Amino acid sequence: MCSDRATYANLILAPFAHMQKTSATLLIIDDDDVVRASLAAYLEDSGFSVLQASNGQQGLHVFEQDQPDLVICDLRMPHMGGLELIRQVTERAPDLPVIVVSGAGVMNDAVEALRLGAADYLIKPLEDLAVLEHSVRRALDRAHLLQENQRYRDKLETANRELEASLHLLQEDQNAGRQVQMNMLPESPWVADGLKFEHQIIPSLYLSGDFTDYFRVDERRIAFYLADVSGHGASSAFVTVLLKFMTTRLLFEFKRSGTLRDFKPSEVLGHINRGLINCKLGKHVTMVGGVIDEDTGLMTYSIGGHLPLPVLYSPGQARYLEGRGLPVGLFEEATYQDHVLELPEQFSLTLMSDGILDLLPGDTLKDKEAALPEIIKAAGGSLDGLRQRFKLATLGEMPDDIALLVLSRNLQ
Repeated sequence: MCSDRATYANLILAPFAHMQKTSATLLIIDDDDVVRASLAAYLEDSGFSVLQASNGQQGLHVFEQDQPDLVICDLRMPHMGGLELIRQVTERAPDLPVIVVSGAGVMNDAVEALRLGAADYLIKPLEDLAVLEHSVRRALDRAHLLQENQRYRDKLETANRELEASLHLLQEDQNAGRQVQMNMLPESPWVADGLKFEHQIIPSLYLSGDFTDYFRVDERRIAFYLADVSGHGASSAFVTVLLKFMTTRLLFEFKRSGTLRDFKPSEVLGHINRGLINCKLGKHVTMVGGVIDEDTGLMTYSIGGHLPLPVLYSPGQARYLEGRGLPVGLFEEATYQDHVLELPEQFSLTLMSDGILDLLPGDTLKDKEAALPEIIKAAGGSLDGLRQRFKLATLGEMPDDIALLVLSRNLQ
């Protein structure tokens, strides 16, 4: 025991490794004052907040009072041994990591500690306390990952329950189904860090095969899309619900796998393409999807066989964006391309389903496409302006669904 104390006393004076700071709180439980102080000093220097207790009973009291993120304990202690402490801690907090640092070195103790849920078992004396720090960080990372996965699973289960309820209502009654579909749409208008999103969907029947959505991907990115499902009515509306499910699930999978930085519109379209083909619903979709990076001001977008193309408006001018691609859900070999655009300080971007073509002047598709940017420019790039220009409030029965999504910044 004296040699152990000398080893740790020397380590106190050794230069410590300056690791990344953390807000995690650790609880060290050990009846050896020198050992406990040595571990605490090292881990505090590494950026952790450290609580201490000199025996198992006191340690359990501190644990219940302060709720640390990780416990480090010895096995041989008065009042309450380490194994009993681990048992009681894991009963109260099953996911809390516990690391054993013991000089006993008995195989049965190590096996029992790990069986009770200990994250690691280290044997005294520790010649290099960096080994302990590595074990602590690894255990905290694993605990954090488990917590994140549970949160994502809970969110996905909630989304699945909501979507299943939506589908059930849709099949029971078209009127109720239309209300459900409208409820799935995002808030309009919705403003996020200066970007304003607005939409309007006008179904040709009770239910619409057109759909739009926008949502945060993370703290700096916002995703959006507009989709036009082939056909009309309940079968096409069913696919819009499926689109919502697939994008929600894909975002969950990207977060769970740690590849969220690669959330590209082309990959989203490819994922939906495979999903629709595998479902064998006999439906395909034309889509425009994009991701805006608020830090860089860049928009990355992808086109999936959609007409008309999005129209970018800035004061005094309006033009179509570039891009092309195959419809989504029709060809197994389809691939999609990402395009990058630097957004102006003052702009609007208008996405429309092809139902809008029925409202445009001209006898040919070429004539109608030529007229659209001019109408958007005359409308000032706003959704309200387009409502007035197209007289959307007084439309009668239409042969096709109409959907409009306008995102803008700094427009009057």
